Amino acid sequence: MPQDSQDLDHMAASLVACLPALSRAMERQVGRDYVHPRPSEAQLALLRHVETHDGVTVRAAAEALLMKPNNVSALVTQLTAQGLLERRPDPADKRVAHLHLTPTARQRVTEVQQLMADRLTRALHALTDGEQDALGSALGALVSLNRHLHDAAR
Repeated sequence: MPQDSQDLDHMAASLVACLPALSRAMERQVGRDYVHPRPSEAQLALLRHVETHDGVTVRAAAEALLMKPNNVSALVTQLTAQGLLERRPDPADKRVAHLHLTPTARQRVTEVQQLMADRLTRALHALTDGEQDALGSALGALVSLNRHLHDAAR
């Protein structure tokens, strides 16, 4: 059933307040249990992107993450110094570098994702069956909303 403008405004305001709070709560909980220095959210986003797009360039990663290339370049420098990311020159154009996770980074990204999934699963178990069903039904809409927001930002 279509929502009226006032309902959509309320929904938007609620999402704007709720989603960052959920993210911060997850970060804090995971930070307590993670034994290594935890990457910043921006570093983690880049590591996750490189994990799924092995060999991506800085420019392509910046575009996908909706960040400025110089900011992604700074993240790459930090993560390279920490031994989590490798820059490999493009054989055809030495000015272009391709990004690859190190084995250590692969292990740590997996550890963080597992900690987050475990925490979220525990929290989901605390919800009623109806609340769990509502969240399950909303997942597709949230993925679609994310895609629309990313498309509009480009």
